[in-house]
Amino acid sequence: MTVTKINTASVHRNVAFAQGTLVDPGRRLMFIGGQNGVNSRGVVVGDDTLSQTRQALRNLLAVLAEVGATQENVAKMTVHLTENADFGQAFAASASEWGQHPTAITVLRVAGLANPDFLVEIDAVAAL
Repeated sequence: MTVTKINTASVHRNVAFAQGTLVDPGRRLMFIGGQNGVNSRGVVVGDDTLSQTRQALRNLLAVLAEVGATQENVAKMTVHLTENADFGQAFAASASEWGQHPTAITVLRVAGLANPDFLVEIDAVAAL
């Protein structure tokens, strides 16, 4: 296994993420830049957090697929949500698109992103 999810009983456990991840020695790391809720033509897919988060995660999965990787290879994700983003919708999208592969996640509330229409941006580190 390339990435081992770490969860300890001495820290609150959340089904949405792992408390830590461990990457096996000698693995290559892939750094995936911020993915937004835009389709392949660069068009923002909607004005709501649910649709933008789903698309951002689909984009992330597409980048992983280019090197034969899946969400199981992701060791760390950072989710940036704007002040206008709906936290609940972001987690709902994550549950439906990401599946049962929680990883170490940091969620940040930010004032804004590069495009004022963006509500979410997700970057990740994967171990191959």
